[in-house]
Amino acid sequence: MLGHRTGREPSLRPNNGQRQSLRILIAMTGASGACYAQRLLDNLDPAVHEVHVVLSSYAHVVLQEELPEGLKLRPGVTQHGLKSMNVPFASGSNAFDAMVVIPCSMGTLGRIAHGFSEDALLRAADVMLKERKRLILVPRETPLSLIHVRNFELLLLAGATLMPANPSFYSRPQTVEQVVDTVVARVLDHLQVPHRLMPRWQAEGEERV
Repeated sequence: MLGHRTGREPSLRPNNGQRQSLRILIAMTGASGACYAQRLLDNLDPAVHEVHVVLSSYAHVVLQEELPEGLKLRPGVTQHGLKSMNVPFASGSNAFDAMVVIPCSMGTLGRIAHGFSEDALLRAADVMLKERKRLILVPRETPLSLIHVRNFELLLLAGATLMPANPSFYSRPQTVEQVVDTVVARVLDHLQVPHRLMPRWQAEGEERV
């Protein structure tokens, strides 16, 4: 994973003295990989975290192809329209703790890198960067052009975390969902959300539990 840390941490708030609650925005774009967004949403408990969702225009087309039944949102998750700026995360005065764009198309990534904010998704990403909150982008594209790499550089310098959807296989996943979870697990790690999606890498000689 590529990441540039500038000291920006999500502002954690206690939740009944047991777990820490986050305000999280999950954004999905038109890149293939709707299953990544679904599995991330499956592992964010709206009873613990305040979870919001926004989809780009072309994300709906991808959903029809990859998840014909649409995203399955747990009770308590709030979905917002793309074109309305009357959303809580559109202002720096009400910035969320974290935003994840998963999967993130190269078009959306390029617009975020260059400060375009003509809709709620792009505006939210702009707010996250300027308010020094946590912005995680999960691009799924290959091969990469020099333009893509330059946009990566801009975003890293601005403080975003880039986590390409590159699955791992040391846990020996047996299903597509388990492969997807190797990526989602790393996203949850960077959100500081506990999970048990896959075993941790262990040093030689350590006993697996």
